[in-house]
Amino acid sequence: MTGELVWPNADSGANSDPWLIANHDHLRLMQPRVLAVNFVHGLSAREARAKLDGLCAALREASRWQGYRDPQAPPFLDYQIVGIADLTEPAGVRDRNSANYPRAGDGIGFDYGALHEMVLHDGLKLDQLTERGLVNEVWLLADHTDHSAPWETVEVKQAYDEAFRPTGYERHAGNSGEHSAPWIGRSLRILFVNFARGVGCAMESLGHSLERMATCGALPYYERYFREYAMLDLDRRYGLPFESLYLKGRDPVDYPSPTTLRYGSLWRRRRVEDYIPAGGNVHFMPNGRQDYDLDNPTPVLSTIETWRQPHERPRPWTPDVLEPYRALAGDCMGRWVVYWRQNMPGLANTARDDDGRPMKNWWPFLFY
Repeated sequence: MTGELVWPNADSGANSDPWLIANHDHLRLMQPRVLAVNFVHGLSAREARAKLDGLCAALREASRWQGYRDPQAPPFLDYQIVGIADLTEPAGVRDRNSANYPRAGDGIGFDYGALHEMVLHDGLKLDQLTERGLVNEVWLLADHTDHSAPWETVEVKQAYDEAFRPTGYERHAGNSGEHSAPWIGRSLRILFVNFARGVGCAMESLGHSLERMATCGALPYYERYFREYAMLDLDRRYGLPFESLYLKGRDPVDYPSPTTLRYGSLWRRRRVEDYIPAGGNVHFMPNGRQDYDLDNPTPVLSTIETWRQPHERPRPWTPDVLEPYRALAGDCMGRWVVYWRQNMPGLANTARDDDGRPMKNWWPFLFY
């Protein structure tokens, strides 16, 4: 099958389908089917739908490759909410999660294995829904307190070699610790959406999920380029004693000049000259000084908007470019994550791989 394709379709609708690999370069739109599960007692279907629609809108905008530059850039990810399973009755004792909320053995965490045993949609369980392509992703609406704490994302993902041949699976392809989600023969991502927070916080969670999915070893082609874009290779690129600013220690970094990074303890600062950040990561924008820094006015030179393009060149960068996304995903790191994702190679991107060939669109990897 050739031409421009939409997924899911009559030929393919399930995650990890070989069809996705065979048709990756012809895809022009993905409309993943999302099943939401509402555990929050008192959260109405209307309120739940509004929050989920807001997240879909942010993800849609974030998949428009460099949409800030081209108002006509088409979205590539158009998430579809196929159902909201209402598990809100009765109310819990210590938080707003209902008694249907499956707690882990410690009484606090979420039991993902138990979720897989529930009949959630059309009389089917998650493995059946996933196998039939009726659901491609699951979003949990829940209350996060000292007594209830799901992981940001859990994903058990199909793993591949460099040629995209299946090699097994990776249990920790989401931003989580230990969990009880089973391998069901296909990849499945389960996102926790904190009902008390905004869309930006959910986008931050999905950003961390993207980081983990791209670096867990499941997709070697993708990992090679993602680490470079997300500045997760500082040890190799600049000889630093850490691979990313996530591991820099407790002291902030700073930028004495647009091409200088200074790091280390206040009494033993070290300098990196000719420092040109690319895309950065969820916690660290190109000029980020510490985790969650959205406000540094000091410009640095960055290649985030020209990364791996034929005429790649650094440009002065400050967070002023994020203002258009404040209303869309204003809390947590949301507005940065929307812009960050817009600069990842997407539909019709002009980036090049190590062999000088067009870079693959990264978004289909979400459902490999």
